[in-house]
Amino acid sequence: MFFRQMRQRVTEKMHSNLVRLHSGRRMPFRAECVLRKAGVHGQCVPAFLMKSRHTCICQPALMRWNRFLTPGRVIAAGFAFLILVGTGLLLLPISHQPGQSLSFMDALFTATSGVCITGLSSIQCNAVLSGFGQAVLLLLIQVGGMGITTLGVGIILVTGKKIGIRERTLIKESLNQPSFQGILRLLKVMLMVTFSIEGIGAVLSFPIFLQDYPVGKSVWLSVFHSISAFNNAGFDLLGGSSLSDYRNNVPMLLLTSGLTICGGLGFVVMLNIAQKRRFRRFSLHTKVVLTMTVFLLLAGTLLLHVTQDGLTWMQSFFYSAVTRTSGFSIYNLGDFSNASLLCMALLMFVGAAPGSTGGGIKVTTLFVCIWSAIAYTRNQHPTVFRRRFSQEVRDKALMIFLMGLSVVLVSTFLLCMLEPDASFIQVLMETTSAFATVGLSCGLTAGLSAASKLVLVLTMYIGRLGPLTVATLWMVQGRKNSEILRPEETISVG
Repeated sequence: MFFRQMRQRVTEKMHSNLVRLHSGRRMPFRAECVLRKAGVHGQCVPAFLMKSRHTCICQPALMRWNRFLTPGRVIAAGFAFLILVGTGLLLLPISHQPGQSLSFMDALFTATSGVCITGLSSIQCNAVLSGFGQAVLLLLIQVGGMGITTLGVGIILVTGKKIGIRERTLIKESLNQPSFQGILRLLKVMLMVTFSIEGIGAVLSFPIFLQDYPVGKSVWLSVFHSISAFNNAGFDLLGGSSLSDYRNNVPMLLLTSGLTICGGLGFVVMLNIAQKRRFRRFSLHTKVVLTMTVFLLLAGTLLLHVTQDGLTWMQSFFYSAVTRTSGFSIYNLGDFSNASLLCMALLMFVGAAPGSTGGGIKVTTLFVCIWSAIAYTRNQHPTVFRRRFSQEVRDKALMIFLMGLSVVLVSTFLLCMLEPDASFIQVLMETTSAFATVGLSCGLTAGLSAASKLVLVLTMYIGRLGPLTVATLWMVQGRKNSEILRPEETISVG
């Protein structure tokens, strides 16, 4: 009885504090009394109940609803809803060029590729989509790159409203942050940096497009290209083989590579660089991201230059930058050698940094897995930059690596069955590009069957959410059962 009374008092105190934090003001007296008797926390209360004068709540139903709506499920549902809305908008006649039409599967595929910032497309966007349709696609790219949760909470911040526990939790999960510390400041920096870099990119790309297009179209192409490059989407409105007309234009290659790299670093890294300014003062996360980014850029440039004849050093660097994230192309990849395509597939699988607009298993995941393996062979703890990885980080990195590899293998197997005429390397490029949300293709996308497109839609969706997030969608929040330590026994491995 004593512990029950103490627990009730603690619950009431937590509820009182959470209500003030969630709504910024006290609830109506009758509603608060009912909630206190039910033992419901403030973070579980919908906003409309805060303003109700007469509230009657069924505790079991509300608690089940709260346990069902985990942050991961809310984020997954938000992306799914955005894909469906985008599909509906792309199906409208106003979204098509005169004499053009779009099937449901092509609209779903294009909307999913836009929201998941992939860049794979079964249609030629500039030939099929009208100005309205292109604007819809650009909006899907922008919201998908920033995250529907991040953009929604950013709008709330602009309007001056309070941000509650649930919103902070959603931001933390969507940005893949370990704690709530500085989460709102990070959100503000993210919004400011995103629009600033996209604006600078549009201004710098305008003179390049102005050489080949009228002023009005040059402005639109500049805005579209800057947003697509920074969000690592890889969409373009030029037709043909993406940026093939600019394969020898060094300013365009450098600008696109720069926007791609900035978007792939992650906003946490950008904020840490702006605050500390010296490498030795950076956090361990920033040091690892910068080290792996430079290493992969240099290694990718060298390997692609060696394995593919005809590529200049500038073009090799361009492909090394865009292969891991954005997916722009200046040549037909169907003409590339198997060795260069395999290098691209590996770079795509690794991807960008956590909390960025890029996909893949992330550079930090690869670093932790490799460094842990090296430390194991030396019978040492994995230590880098005078810091040691925790066992939890190592387990999570290994889990993400294995789950990402499983998704790619299963998708590749299904496409090999559905597309028997395609070569293995073409299928592997297609599925890896979809999972890593890159968008590079050997020309296989447009000729895929409806079933194959559906497989890629699911692969893009899983890649955008992250395999670990998808795996936790079926978990139910509740009391943890007491762990029972079973007897330990050795098995032979290796």
